[in-house]
Formats: sequence, structure tokens, C-alpha cells
Amino acid sequence: MPLAIPERVTMKLPIPNRAAAGQALGKALAAYAERDDVIVLALPRGGVPVAFEAAQALKAPLDLMLVRKLGTPGQRELAMGAIASGGARVLNKDVIDALSINQDTIDAVAQDEQEELERRQHAYRGDRPLPEIQGRCIILVDDGVATGATMRAALAALRQQQPARMVVAVPVAPADTVRQLRSEADEVVCLETPRPFTAIGRWYQDFPQLTDDEVRELLARAWEQATEPAS
Repeated sequence: MPLAIPERVTMKLPIPNRAAAGQALGKALAAYAERDDVIVLALPRGGVPVAFEAAQALKAPLDLMLVRKLGTPGQRELAMGAIASGGARVLNKDVIDALSINQDTIDAVAQDEQEELERRQHAYRGDRPLPEIQGRCIILVDDGVATGATMRAALAALRQQQPARMVVAVPVAPADTVRQLRSEADEVVCLETPRPFTAIGRWYQDFPQLTDDEVRELLARAWEQATEPAS
């Protein structure tokens, strides 16, 4: 499916911060503004401030898509795959084969990450019900993608819930990863594809690690606004 950006919006690199990235994505996603069927799902933690701004621009509800990267032994930032809520698992065969990683190692890392996924589910959502996915247009947002394993796991998990449309929206990613995601999502909105890519944080001026409290604060703001009566 074609790479589609409803409005050609670009970002000057490096991106000032995640909020600026989300505001730019909101402009690029303008065709989805004020639609009753749209929901923006953030990949925490880094995707939450980006998605918050995009959801504000679109006047769309915000929620979470919990995914955990499966880092390789000794190189946790190098993804050999990812898992997502609902039991979806995506593996990066090229990385696994190149490093001769065996199944027991994959399963052990996946078990550890499953425990962290469940912890975050409780920490961020508490008893709040999960969002309705079936029949809706889902916009998946992160602060960038590198290998794409995390985003692919999110797409695989969502596909099981039968959404009407899945849109991936990120400010920055490698061109080859964007091409791969285009075969799995209905639409990919990516503002910049710099090369050589190396790492997401390289393309931001301000790229701090977010805390659980910061994630909860943004979600609380979004959810409180959603319950306020229209003026």
C-alpha cells in the first residue's frame, strides 16, 4: 500500500522534542481530524507525548498500545523481536540468525518482558477498560521506529481485534523500515527518513527517558478532557 501523507508535512532535523513531533504529526494526519471512528494509540513510554499532541490536534481519544521490545543478550537496544498485549510476538529473523540466538534465550527474554508489560498495564491503566478496537480507525504513534519490530508486534496484536483501518504515524524512521511497515499497515505517515539512521534519539535535540509518572500525567490529562462536557 502506498506511503500516504494527507498533507506533506516535514520536520527540520533534529526535532526539538517529542511535543513538537506530535504537533507536526497532527498536521500531517489532518484528514483524520474530528472523526468519531478514530482513536490514537501511543506506544509507551516515548510515544505518549507524541501521541498526546497528535490526538489533541485531531480531537481524537488517546489510549495505549503496550508493546515490549525483545533485546538481544548484551545489546538490549538491538531488537530481536517484540511482544504486545494479547499475546502477539514478532521476531526479527535476520538479527536472530546473525547472532545465532537460540529459542530458549528468546523465550527467557520474552518472559521477562511479559512481566514488565503486565506491570505497565496495571501502572498506566489501573482498572480502566481497554479501548474498543473492532471497526475503528486506529492511529498507532511512536516517537520513531528503527527496526520496526515493536510497531509490527503492535500491528499484529491489533489485527486480531479487527479494526477497520490501521495507520502508523511516526516522525522519523529508516526508509527500509517504512517500506516494510507499508506492507502491514493500511497507511504509514512518516515525516522524515534520514540516512544513515543509526538511532531514533540522534534525530532529537531533547530526548529524555520518560518516567511512569510522566506517562500517567499525560494520560490523565487526555482522559479528563475526554469526560468534560463540550462548551
